[in-house]
Amino acid sequence: MSIIYNKASKTITLHTRHTSYQMKIGNLDYLLHLYYGPSICDADMSYQVMQYDRGFSGNPYESRNARKFSLDAQPQEFTTQQQGDFRTASIEVVNSDGSYSYHGKAVDFKITKGKYQLETLPCVFAAEGDTVDTLEITLLDAVSKVQVILLYSVFEAADIITRAVKVKNAGIESIHLKKIMSVCLDFLNGSDLDLISLPGRYGQERQVERQRMTHHIHTIGSVRGSSSHQQNPFVMLCDKNATEDYGKCYGFSLMYSGNFLAEAELDQYDQLRLVMGIHPKQFVYEIKPQEVFEGPEVVMAFSEHGFTGLSHLYHDFYRTNLCRSKFVKDVQRPVLINSWEAAFMDFDDVKLVNIAKAAKKMGVDLLVMDDGWFGKRDDDNSSLGDWYVNEKKIKCGLHKLVEQINDLGMKFGIWFEPEMVSEDSELYRAHPEWAMQIPGRHAVRSRNQLALDMSRKDVQDYLIEKVNTILDTANIYYVKWDINRSITDIWSNEMPADKQGEVYHRYILGLYRVMNEIILTHPDILFEGCSGGGGRYDAAMLHYYPQYWVSDNNHPIDRLKLHYGTSFVYPVSTMGAHISDSGKFVPLKTKAVVAMCGTFGYELDATHLTRKEQKLCKEQSDLFRKYYHIIFEGDYYRLSNPFELGNMTAWQHVTKDKTEALLSVVVTNLTCNGPQEYVKAKGLEPNYMYTINNSKEAYSGAALMHAGLPIDREVPEYSSFQFYLKKK
Repeated sequence: MSIIYNKASKTITLHTRHTSYQMKIGNLDYLLHLYYGPSICDADMSYQVMQYDRGFSGNPYESRNARKFSLDAQPQEFTTQQQGDFRTASIEVVNSDGSYSYHGKAVDFKITKGKYQLETLPCVFAAEGDTVDTLEITLLDAVSKVQVILLYSVFEAADIITRAVKVKNAGIESIHLKKIMSVCLDFLNGSDLDLISLPGRYGQERQVERQRMTHHIHTIGSVRGSSSHQQNPFVMLCDKNATEDYGKCYGFSLMYSGNFLAEAELDQYDQLRLVMGIHPKQFVYEIKPQEVFEGPEVVMAFSEHGFTGLSHLYHDFYRTNLCRSKFVKDVQRPVLINSWEAAFMDFDDVKLVNIAKAAKKMGVDLLVMDDGWFGKRDDDNSSLGDWYVNEKKIKCGLHKLVEQINDLGMKFGIWFEPEMVSEDSELYRAHPEWAMQIPGRHAVRSRNQLALDMSRKDVQDYLIEKVNTILDTANIYYVKWDINRSITDIWSNEMPADKQGEVYHRYILGLYRVMNEIILTHPDILFEGCSGGGGRYDAAMLHYYPQYWVSDNNHPIDRLKLHYGTSFVYPVSTMGAHISDSGKFVPLKTKAVVAMCGTFGYELDATHLTRKEQKLCKEQSDLFRKYYHIIFEGDYYRLSNPFELGNMTAWQHVTKDKTEALLSVVVTNLTCNGPQEYVKAKGLEPNYMYTINNSKEAYSGAALMHAGLPIDREVPEYSSFQFYLKKK
């Protein structure tokens, strides 16, 4: 059993293969956090929690004259409210009498086999063969009768612990939830920890930022209605001297696609608290008697082996326990070409067929018809929401167009943006009340579109019916699901005034319902997520999509940073990456090398390529297929940091049995008459002998890792190299 309760010490210990996590039902039945880190067997870590009279620190009333016990200095699993703890909180409740108070004490717990499930939100699952145990702890406020149910699932072999929270109103009066964090983790000494996050902006998503912990509340989050381009719902705490290969690292990945918040606070005593969950901005959620509110899941991981060790835990787990699509492991992803940069919205069926014919010569498997195929869509001013085929463009009809593409030996894909509506559309004219607009105020436009009120069931039903009708009309193999703006003007015409604080969250719940009804009912279609590029790239989205568009920025040199940051938590197999015309001074080969750090495809007009360029693309497409098992199933190593000044960026994929590897290098900054550059491999078996690009010579794994490979300096700028290593 991976969860052990010690009755004598009242400790509960969660064990994975290499880690332990311990809590204690402590003084006055408050649930205290004791430990998270390398395995400690069944040691009782209570001795670490020292208690002093801190002076002016509040003490729970029940402690009487015991001034040494103050929740303002105790490490907790989930914080109380108005009990003397002034640090960042896990919960904020407004009771029926208007009081802001929650005094949660442990009253019950149970340990069961298997993974807990959430009814309203996506969460990870136990794959075949997994050993998973679940702990459920109930905290009760004796006055309001409000219960907080803490959920923990332990994936023993994967070194993963998941957490979620439920709030049940077991009282007789309604309450209002204003803040609910899914995870709270207290470190007794956090002054030596750094915080790593993935901030960015449109076109520059998931850049890596590292900051020392100081005596402030460090806040990371989004209030844009989605997890956003600007922040990502993943944070890492690590030793201040942690590197790729060394140091303790704690990861927290939130499975939620809406407004989120992560707060890390180094307190007056150098204790560090991290909380993570739904952002409290414009969040006021009524919970009526006997109703239950679910908070999103957090996937936690710990590694002593630096950033790489933590990334490998997330990569392996998310490849097997996050998305049920057959394209995750059973079906190889196609090489695709997208019509957007080839034609934008200026196309017809003939042009698409011609692009497909040219792309076939490039080794492409799939043509994707992007924006512009529906309603009266000739630019971005109209027709979103009118999900029917524009037969002035697709004169032969969708079914016949798909047949023509299929007759070429290629598959067909299509683009949707279901959550948006244009004011110039049949849908908006029929249902203006379906758009997000505050009464009496002009709505904020973004990309000339408004957001549909996804909290409404009639909106959800409309989208489910319209999108499913298109998908069932023709032999569609792939769908790109896009959203191209942040959400503003938060208002639902269907909700009363006192319920408007629920709209942000109900929007996300509605979106998940639509995705459940469309994506999960079409298991043979490959879905790819997109949000103005990578603006909603999060674990919850990857529960539905096996891949997500990393960024609208296709410049291969920028992509080096984009792929680097994304890889800290998300597997390479989820990263949508294509070759485009962007980066006119970058060789086509280099663009291909970069795009192979992802799903690989093209964003260009294939009819404009020369025969030589088409032949080179065919060779690169074939190489991607050859290396597919290494890239999609192997371990990924960041060999250099593109955010640091250097002459090249390098990365590597290694098969699990260490018999094959693909080492990639892009030269980014040539210097005149500079020193010889070497790239040191990682993850190889030291005693294996490896050939390089099928040469006769072989080198030991130890030599390749410790001495490295010399990189030719006599090359043009932005040249690239791929080294295929194979055990002899």
